[in-house]
Amino acid sequence: MPPSSSVDLDYRPSYRAAVLTSLGVMVLYFVTLSPSTAMWDTSEYIAAACTLGLPHPPGNPLFVLIGRVFCILPLAASKAVRLNMLAALAGAASAGLWFLVCERILVGWLAERWQRVAGGVLAAVIGSTAFTVWNQSVVNEKVYTISLFGLALISWLSIRWSDDPDGPVADRILVLIAYLLGLGFANHMMGFLAAPAVIVAVIVRKPSTILRWPLLLACAGAVLLGMTPFLTQPIRAAYFPPVNEGEPTACMHGINLGCTLSSETYTRFMDNFMRRQYGKPDVFDRQAPFLGQLGMYKLYFTWQWMRAMDATRTQLVVQQILAAVYFVLGMFGAYVHWKRDRRSFWYFSTFMATLTILLIWYLNFRFGYSQEVDAPSDAREVRDRDYFFIVSFSAWGVWASLGLVYLWEALAALIGSERVKVGKETLDLPKRQSWLVASPILAFALVPLFTNWHAASRHGQTDTRDVAADMLNSVEPYGILVTAGDNDTFPLWYAQEVEGIRKDVVIANTSLLNTDWYTRQLIRRPVFEYDAEHGPAIYKGKSWPKPTGSVLKMSIAQADAVQPYYQLSQPQLFRQGTIEATLPPQTLFRSDFLVLQMIHDSYPQRPMYFAVSTANSLDNLGLNGYMLQQGLARKLTPQRLVPGRDTVALPGQNFMDLPRSKALWNDVFQGQKALLRRGDWVDKASISIPYMYVSTGLALFEAEQQVNDTAAANRTILTVQKIANAVGLGQIVQQAVPPPRPVPPGDKPLSIFDSTKKKP
Repeated sequence: MPPSSSVDLDYRPSYRAAVLTSLGVMVLYFVTLSPSTAMWDTSEYIAAACTLGLPHPPGNPLFVLIGRVFCILPLAASKAVRLNMLAALAGAASAGLWFLVCERILVGWLAERWQRVAGGVLAAVIGSTAFTVWNQSVVNEKVYTISLFGLALISWLSIRWSDDPDGPVADRILVLIAYLLGLGFANHMMGFLAAPAVIVAVIVRKPSTILRWPLLLACAGAVLLGMTPFLTQPIRAAYFPPVNEGEPTACMHGINLGCTLSSETYTRFMDNFMRRQYGKPDVFDRQAPFLGQLGMYKLYFTWQWMRAMDATRTQLVVQQILAAVYFVLGMFGAYVHWKRDRRSFWYFSTFMATLTILLIWYLNFRFGYSQEVDAPSDAREVRDRDYFFIVSFSAWGVWASLGLVYLWEALAALIGSERVKVGKETLDLPKRQSWLVASPILAFALVPLFTNWHAASRHGQTDTRDVAADMLNSVEPYGILVTAGDNDTFPLWYAQEVEGIRKDVVIANTSLLNTDWYTRQLIRRPVFEYDAEHGPAIYKGKSWPKPTGSVLKMSIAQADAVQPYYQLSQPQLFRQGTIEATLPPQTLFRSDFLVLQMIHDSYPQRPMYFAVSTANSLDNLGLNGYMLQQGLARKLTPQRLVPGRDTVALPGQNFMDLPRSKALWNDVFQGQKALLRRGDWVDKASISIPYMYVSTGLALFEAEQQVNDTAAANRTILTVQKIANAVGLGQIVQQAVPPPRPVPPGDKPLSIFDSTKKKP
């Protein structure tokens, strides 16, 4: 083969083929695109983009600005789809850039353009159908596909610079790369991951560059210019958008120059910028052994080529084999990259090392949620973090494709070769016909397309949006709904701020109530009118007086003065009207104190509800005897509950409002059908969301049995079992309940199981 020094610097990149490849990937992503929102950060970021707000620190201002543009563009009827299209476009464009990178590496290796184009297509296909890349490109969970696009673009520019570091535009390319690094940081800190590779490439290819101070100053200025979107945060925060996490402003009553340019604004901005509220430990204070963290990455790497979900684990063998094959292909690709194009190798190898070894060390995660290690839950991440490594999985497609081309060439050489003079050398090269005969081996690049389709696709998934609507509709007009985490809160923000569903309900998240800025936002929140026309039928025909004022009757100064926690050394009695709750000795956190304060300030003028996901906190507040379950929430009642036909006592000091819950389950809720349409629940870390329906259905079934409504109980439990089987909770339900009772004569038997559908 020709050595790397013979690379033709005047070759013309196949931009047209790259664009066509990107369009093909885009079609794939659009076919499997989510029609709505999804779990975790998706709802938060869609809501933040559409309201020009601030998502959680450091706030990702570039994404918010771009997302806002897509939110108002008439690309689709749904704003969520518009934001999901942004993710798909960024992911597809990245695939085109990896095409160009791979084709460029092949220039010094393969003589014919069609062969190099084939290699570029392989890189794009493998990288774009890796599970995490595909799954993140069909719903806008956060900012990762935009970061992927930025880093792929920087990679392409860096490799072009490495080809001709003395060229007439070389310095301009470096300044552009510096600007893109700063701009990428304004989207997510991930955007800076290419910096070490750029530095290594510069030192290896033209070390004198680091001594040219004017160029270095220009690059530093370009980085700072790229980061200027962060300057929008103190300004926008002072307008108090609905999503305003971190609130990096000292302006408490609207924007003005004095408070915006104050030292307090600077302090709050830097707290937000540095993510201090999360208290992440130093990288030298390891949260898990480094080998264990490498094991987490290894697990996520195996997912990329087949996201196995088979409960019998028979698919795991195939998954492991595919992971080994793609790892070996990538290693072969790295080797031939080193041998045949060292100009680009210095950048790309450092880039890959940064995306894997260095990133694993820097992130310093606990054990992975799904990692099979002997570790308690508090030593694990709350969810799987594969998305942090999305760029490495996408870029691995370049090396894997080089490895596949290497095998293609070797097989073609076995089929038939001919002696060809290349420069002063005479080499044995495969015949053109041999290349064509050996080309079926390239179909191996399509394996992830088929093995990941079911797991990566989000086509038709509306369950997150429907869960949010069902939770909000479980609350009476003008109610307060106390929630606990991301997945029972962010979808509600999306439903209210993007789709306008039940904005009259005040969401009080206990995790965020531990911060001062969130409390201030609850105090400022206006009272929205209840939309009776679009509300559930169960709330029609009744009078729902609109309350006045905040849910917390506190000034901003009083709210800021609330302590992080209060130590209760002995039982404390809390009274509000006829409610008397005994708080056991405990550390009462700020969030619990403020929940009690809301009850004191707003109840009974506002109905008070707790999402079923907050059951544990009720024990701390001593309110269990007053809580009546209505659908997916528990309502605070003015008197201690006693069993009755409508108020049914359930195990564990729980009571269910049977008529209301039955009406919600049968006539209002949409989530059951959405969960059945979705089927397998890939992300087991969020399985508590479908479990809310399973547990609520089990409680309703128990209540209906207690009042001897056998037919209704049978209908309920069959629906619950079908949901549980679909999402992988069937064994739990099977253990929890006996078989349905016989249907009394006169009632038609139910048949909602599809015996032909294979259950997980």
